Amino acid sequence: MYNEEKIWIGQDGEEKVCIIPKMANRHGLIAGATGTGKTITLKVLAESFSDAGVPVFLADAKGDLAGMCQPGNDTEDMQKRIKKFGLEDIWSYHAYPTALWDVYGKMGHPLRTTISEMGPLLLGKLMGLNDTQTDILSIVFRIADDAGLLLIDIKDLRSMLTYVGDHTKDYVTAYGNMTKQSIGAIVRTLVNLEEQGGDVFFGEPAVDVRDWFRTDADGRGYINVLAADTLMNYPDMYGTFMLWAMSELFETLPEAGDADKPKMVFFFDEAHMLFNGASPELLRKIEQVVKLIRSKGVGIYFITQSPSDIPGEVLGQLGNRIQHALRAYTPTEQKALKAAADSFRENPEFKTVEVLQELGIGEALVSVLDEEGRPTVVRRCKILCPQSRMGAITDMERQAAIQADAMAAKYDESIDRDSAYEFLNRKAVEEQQAEEAEKAAEEQAKAEAAAAKEKAKQEAEQAKILARLEAEKEKEKKKEEAAAAKERAKAEAAAAKEAAREARERERAHREMMKTMGKVATNVGNQLVRGLFKNLTKR
Repeated sequence: MYNEEKIWIGQDGEEKVCIIPKMANRHGLIAGATGTGKTITLKVLAESFSDAGVPVFLADAKGDLAGMCQPGNDTEDMQKRIKKFGLEDIWSYHAYPTALWDVYGKMGHPLRTTISEMGPLLLGKLMGLNDTQTDILSIVFRIADDAGLLLIDIKDLRSMLTYVGDHTKDYVTAYGNMTKQSIGAIVRTLVNLEEQGGDVFFGEPAVDVRDWFRTDADGRGYINVLAADTLMNYPDMYGTFMLWAMSELFETLPEAGDADKPKMVFFFDEAHMLFNGASPELLRKIEQVVKLIRSKGVGIYFITQSPSDIPGEVLGQLGNRIQHALRAYTPTEQKALKAAADSFRENPEFKTVEVLQELGIGEALVSVLDEEGRPTVVRRCKILCPQSRMGAITDMERQAAIQADAMAAKYDESIDRDSAYEFLNRKAVEEQQAEEAEKAAEEQAKAEAAAAKEKAKQEAEQAKILARLEAEKEKEKKKEEAAAAKERAKAEAAAAKEAAREARERERAHREMMKTMGKVATNVGNQLVRGLFKNLTKR
């Protein structure tokens, strides 16, 4: 309850025990064994901060914190408690401005973020990666960032990892060595991440943490309730998400200095889930956020069973402490009990370590910071009761609250922007098309070479045939010429023979003629001689 401008927690007898609003961002702790009243204390604080105009973010582990959107029920037991605290004149049951959120988008507005906003360090924790794999994941983020590629959802990250794995040689010089085996191991962890709900948690529209800072028309801060009953089945997912939320608040908000009251109070239930298995680097980040986020006007309150669940560096930053009963049955539990008692400023009226084991349900040891920021002595208090419903809401009431909230229009419908998955798919298609074109060009070149070879072979065959035909033709021509020459020689020989014969015939005829002429001449001569002698004789 917000009373006299203070966060009224409970009473030590007749004396009020309150948190001063300007000291509320010095963080706090609500601890105690199961069933001792931590949830009621959380509700009382959340309602008080809301009444003070301070928005609240908290995780609903059991499903009963969503009842803040409904007024409380007036029961006989409640009447007794109201009377016991002397609240009759100022008490009223009423609902609080509540925004319901759910990583899985079923019990509230979908609460999404992007792979890029989560970052490789937190994502590495969420995926259970070792240091080497986380370093490789950081390199993949750097490659995507340098290429201007958006890593929004899991399919973007899977596509990016697959692409880098297929092109590791291209990145060795600029980014360092990355083995395909390590990248393959990271890809395999995405299956587990999807099973935890990463397929719906990573996407858009990503939540704008500034939407957690709303106030209603009466100036009351909104109580942002994260449905976490399913989420807490995956401790790594829950712890990483809550750390991411704190980191987003730290990185988004400007410096606020020492304000009169916080800008927001962030309740981290089941806080041990954040620290279990956290690497030294991650623990340093948690410590940094817890130490520095105070200057941004945000108070962080861890809820856990024992203060020993929280590392000393973080525990030392928690100025406002509400410690419910602790049980100590084992030496380890007794040691934790003594450590919890020793963390308080001693009250001379009782022994803290003894009272811690005697506290009943709804009782707690409380120490808060005074005006000067000093822890007050520990007080044994009865915790106030909530003014809203102490219990779950019906499905109908939940849906009505979701639909009535202005955040429904902004977050309930998912969108899928063009990001690394789409770009790399297009690139893969282009590379495949280029490869197919290159292959087709090679095939065409081979075909053309084969065709040219075949053509050359055919032309050679044709030339060979033509040469053979020309040779045969030349041979035939020479044969014909030889035959013609032979015929001519034969004809010439025959002509020569005939000429010789004719010459012989002419010679013979000439000889015959000469012979005949000789004979005639002889006869004539003889006759002339005879005639001469005859004449001579006569004379």
